[in-house]
Amino acid sequence: MPEKMGKLRIGIQGVAAAFHDMAARNYFIDRELELVEFRDFRSLAEGTANHDVDYSVMAIENTIGGSILPNYGFIEEYGLQILGEEYLRITMQLMALPGQTLENIHEVTSHPMAIRQCMKFLREYPTWQITEANDTAESAKRIAEQNLEGVAAIASSLAADLYGLEIIASDIETNKQNYTRFLVVGPQSENHVQQCNKASVRLILSHEPGSLSKALVILDKYGLNLTKIQSVPIIGKPYEYAIHFDLEFMQYEIFKTAIAEIKMMSFETSVMGVYQKGAAPVVV
Repeated sequence: MPEKMGKLRIGIQGVAAAFHDMAARNYFIDRELELVEFRDFRSLAEGTANHDVDYSVMAIENTIGGSILPNYGFIEEYGLQILGEEYLRITMQLMALPGQTLENIHEVTSHPMAIRQCMKFLREYPTWQITEANDTAESAKRIAEQNLEGVAAIASSLAADLYGLEIIASDIETNKQNYTRFLVVGPQSENHVQQCNKASVRLILSHEPGSLSKALVILDKYGLNLTKIQSVPIIGKPYEYAIHFDLEFMQYEIFKTAIAEIKMMSFETSVMGVYQKGAAPVVV
């Protein structure tokens, strides 16, 4: 965990009680936080690079929706470092003004991803209007502030508590193994790398047959555990891609040696962060 003392200013995408807020509270569990809300991921990355906050929490992948590819680009574009990670189980609650019931509802609003993750439940009510919003918690906040009867939001239980709404249907997500991985990012790394055991690396390999397989052979040679591989389009270079690896290792020096060897056979290699791996979900 980052070692800044005192109250931490933490940037999140969305508003208070969003899932980014919950991930921040979990990661910085023993610290006093001041949340700084950003409308979108680009402004979040820019604010972090400009030192408007100490650190930011940024979603990077979901077990249903997959990777959030633009966020890889924002981390690189703004020169941010990955300092940690947090896995959050995502449970969706349907909430409305106190006294409302399912029979009163004619409209449901939430973030498109949340709506997608609850479609099995929503199909049971085909007359409801589905309205997309920028953020789950913001949907709940708007209902409370505008006293919107007949409108329900899909958001977290924390949002219901914070904005004074009642949960009228609980745990409506279709897949109960629904997790989002969040990255803790900052303008520069302050980790003691010798105590870390995970890294995120970006590669642009040469256009030679077998170049990717050669990189994978090096990872295997040094006993590095490849936990994720993701291709990300290179903006401005159609049909060219960067390869992102998440790697776990036992010793930082072994990781450094492996990366040095990979650098010899790739056009570009950059370490986007070296950090302590988070507690990944155990699927049963």
